[in-house]
Amino acid sequence: MIELQKVLTYLTDLENNNNREWYLTHKGQRQAAMDEFEALIQELIIRIGENDNSILFNQPKELTFKLVRDTRFSSDKSPYNPTFRAHISSRGKLPIPVGYFISIKPQDRTFLGGGLFADLFTGATTMIRDYISENSKEFMDIVNDKAFLQNFSVMGTKLKNVPKGYDKDNPMAEYLKNKSWYLEYPVNDNIVSDSHSFIELAVQKFKLMMPFNSYLNMALKNFKMPERK
Repeated sequence: MIELQKVLTYLTDLENNNNREWYLTHKGQRQAAMDEFEALIQELIIRIGENDNSILFNQPKELTFKLVRDTRFSSDKSPYNPTFRAHISSRGKLPIPVGYFISIKPQDRTFLGGGLFADLFTGATTMIRDYISENSKEFMDIVNDKAFLQNFSVMGTKLKNVPKGYDKDNPMAEYLKNKSWYLEYPVNDNIVSDSHSFIELAVQKFKLMMPFNSYLNMALKNFKMPERK
């Protein structure tokens, strides 16, 4: 039985003791919480994989993100991010192709996500804008679906104006202003702490996100991640 209350408890303690000494002296608690989180990710891979077999090869350890923060350019110098995060896609935790994002954070700040969160890949942004412009009906059918509207709204970093190269009177203008296109479904701690309920909810919401993810991945099918220098 997966015990996600261990995850919430550890992250709450880390947020209240966000310093290196506490972090290092509570390695056992951290590992126990991470074991539960990875068990959750494994279960989600199996369950999501019933409808999207492209993600079945993934290993949970390879999908999670570090707790250590990069504080070089931030006014917040807290060394750790008290959040357990993972991205499940056909290429692991890379932001592209888009997949299923899970972020567990106490005090009702957990959410389930889909779509493209990153807005630093200008090539990807252009590809999606072009695809939306050329395949507007398919996009609108997805985002205007009744079940979609009951659960999500398209979020993302936006420009003030329609970018150059696109008609400002384009009926898709508001979506063309986006630099990223993503979905978030918030989940409260009571549901997270009940592992069975949380898994069932996550599987349901991720299934609803699939057409949106598939659409973006069609737009991004020829995108290549930049090589690290």
